[in-house]
Amino acid sequence: MKKVTVFSALLAAFALVGMSFTAPVKGEFQTLSVNVDKSEIIWKGYKVTGSHHGIVQLKDGKLDMKDGKLAGGSFSIDMTSITVKDMTGEYAQKLEGHLKSDDFFGVQKFPTAKFVITQAIPYGTPGVYKIVGNLTIKETTKAIKFQANVKEEAGSTVATADIKLDRSEFDVRYGSGSFFDNLGDKTIYDEFDLEVKLVAGK
Repeated sequence: MKKVTVFSALLAAFALVGMSFTAPVKGEFQTLSVNVDKSEIIWKGYKVTGSHHGIVQLKDGKLDMKDGKLAGGSFSIDMTSITVKDMTGEYAQKLEGHLKSDDFFGVQKFPTAKFVITQAIPYGTPGVYKIVGNLTIKETTKAIKFQANVKEEAGSTVATADIKLDRSEFDVRYGSGSFFDNLGDKTIYDEFDLEVKLVAGK
């Protein structure tokens, strides 16, 4: 009986040793908070006669990292902070007011836009990802895709992306040639660009 007990104990010990070598090791998961003061979003819109650009402020954001790779994240945009940078004075104020009005983003009723990553797919090149996620503007949510770059910079994790959007998909249709006829040189194109830079750390 004693021999059987010793043999059983040895088997158990070998089993535990084997498990210690074969059990999967969980990767390190981190959630990094976005520093809104160091981050930025630049917008650019186009019309028949030219273009306008400016900035809009982030409210908050985070990047989820696993084993040093992007795994998820989200950010919110303060739509009330829309500013114009290619004009000054009265003209800039008029355009800012129009963009904030119900003709465009209706910021009084819809003060926040939000993006949530649903997939971050490595492209093969270190730090380059195909991002899939849900963007909500004016309570309309659409799935979008774009390429992002993530790198370490001065002790922070920096994610950058150039995103092209169709405003008409978010019920922003003022001056759109897709919905209104005979606009001529007053036509405003549906597509606009966002240049996003998120700076995050522990």
